[in-house]
Amino acid sequence: MDDLPTFDGRLSARPDDLSLGSLAIRSRVFLAPLSGITDVPFRRLVRSFGTEVVYSEMVASGELIRNDAESRQRAGADGLGLHAVQLAGREAVAMRRAAEIVAAEGADVIDINMGCPAKKVVGGLSGSALMRDLDQALRLIEATVAGAGSVPVTLKMRLGWDRSSLNAPDLAVRAEGAGIRLVTVHGRTRDQFYEGAADWAAIAAVSRAVSIPVVANGDLQSVADLATMLQASEADAAMIGRGACGRPWFPALVGGHLDRDRMRQSFGDLVVAHYDSMLEFYGQQAGLRQARKHLGWYLDRWEAATGSRLAGDRAELMRAADPALVRARLRSLLGAATLSDVEPDLSTSLRQAA
Repeated sequence: MDDLPTFDGRLSARPDDLSLGSLAIRSRVFLAPLSGITDVPFRRLVRSFGTEVVYSEMVASGELIRNDAESRQRAGADGLGLHAVQLAGREAVAMRRAAEIVAAEGADVIDINMGCPAKKVVGGLSGSALMRDLDQALRLIEATVAGAGSVPVTLKMRLGWDRSSLNAPDLAVRAEGAGIRLVTVHGRTRDQFYEGAADWAAIAAVSRAVSIPVVANGDLQSVADLATMLQASEADAAMIGRGACGRPWFPALVGGHLDRDRMRQSFGDLVVAHYDSMLEFYGQQAGLRQARKHLGWYLDRWEAATGSRLAGDRAELMRAADPALVRARLRSLLGAATLSDVEPDLSTSLRQAA
């Protein structure tokens, strides 16, 4: 593996660094906020590969201001770099107070969630439900900006509620006027959830409507996708969400910041280290629950690289309550494979050898 694939060319016609208040952001590929996924252990792992902008899980503002322990844990810093916290809510007072709390506790960036399509979130009139009420969305933006003080506030949204109401450009313009410093647009409507393909070209309407940086999100799955996404969306940067699941090195690989020597690391060692970090962070019982989804994604990555199927082994690992057994089984299954062996943009050997 002498050469890593990279995007050849500038990511935007705008200056090399994105400015967020006093922050100069060097990287143009971010890790998205993902509920139940971008916790402190995962953020630390992704950041260790060189990704600069890494968002927390969504934090419910109402729960945070009530000092809910899990919400405070989600909002916590990973201690390794820029601290970006995503807030969600439907009440302006709660959003302002939550912004005050995370700003006081050291957040470098505060993001507002107006893109989550989950029924529980939308049913609470937050997330992408706010794209049906731009006046209320604006009130929440103004409150969050006021509470954040000097901390820059960003906004994540979808194209609109459905194809008949693609109002992301209108929301972005209002958001910029209210003090938002950057907007991220997922290239689907709420009605689509994650079905169909992300419409990168539709994001371009937002890029043309505002002067602040625009970040494109949705379906970035390979290094080659980056150039196509940015050209179609006319965006300044890209955000990777589900594409990083089981693939924590991927944002750095796409962004061109990955140390090639790191890809020679044992895949099994990485998986075991991530597993152990979750047990340490959450405690054994909760850590085992949190780890299962990540182990599933790592096994998916292994199956895709080798063409093998691990149904029985997967079931055993999902049920196992003994960390020592899990570690031993993972090392046995994953063998001597390196990260480059299981990365689709790099791997050639495992399937041939299987």
